[in-house]
Amino acid sequence: MSSLEIHDLHVSVETKEGPKQILRGVDLTINSGQTHAIMGPNGSGKSTLAYSLAGHPKYTVTSGTVTLDGEDVLAMTVDARARAGLFLAMQYPVEVPGVSVTNFLRTAKTAIDGQAPALRTWVKDVKGAMEALRMDTSFADRSVNEGFSGGEKKRHEILQLELLKPKFAILDETDSGLDVDALRVVSEGVNRVKENTDAGVLLITHYTRILRYIKPDFVHVFVDGRIAEEGGSELADRLEAEGYDRFLTSATA
Repeated sequence: MSSLEIHDLHVSVETKEGPKQILRGVDLTINSGQTHAIMGPNGSGKSTLAYSLAGHPKYTVTSGTVTLDGEDVLAMTVDARARAGLFLAMQYPVEVPGVSVTNFLRTAKTAIDGQAPALRTWVKDVKGAMEALRMDTSFADRSVNEGFSGGEKKRHEILQLELLKPKFAILDETDSGLDVDALRVVSEGVNRVKENTDAGVLLITHYTRILRYIKPDFVHVFVDGRIAEEGGSELADRLEAEGYDRFLTSATA
């Protein structure tokens, strides 16, 4: 069993007025096979946590620790974090003109595994994963995310997840911009990864609709850079009914 442990994490971002503290002491442990949902109002630090774990240079960890199976994640380069088993599905996937989806995926798989996958098996795996995600297989020859719709970009993120098989998947608002059908297909892809690899999932979302398809073991409410409350899936239902006002009032007080 693998474990991703976050302890007393503080993170700041540089602004015109100087450093601004975003995360103010986050404690969270995710084990293999678990799904943790992070919910909270805009600006509460949810995406900051995701990008800090992935190693985005915009964010500075001022104190705290992050370990993956006892190894110091914060001391790793971005690519080393990926090789160690961290995966980030971005809220706004970027376009990579001139690099085909096929080459992108095979290069990433080679970098993570340390050797190139057998071509015949790889082509079969890519085609099978694309069909399961209801992606036109012609997308394999197109440049990464170039001209893709929002839903196609999100399906491509889950395609990467299925093929790269990380230990921990951080999904930053994967449900944003998806219609009902695309949401179901993407969610099914995440559930397949969990079933086939026992990956841990950190799912960041504003809404409970994706949690109807991907059942969380734990729900954490983020407010003002901290975890304000924790519970099971019933907490997400309460948030849907009541909103975040009670947390925001407490934070202001």
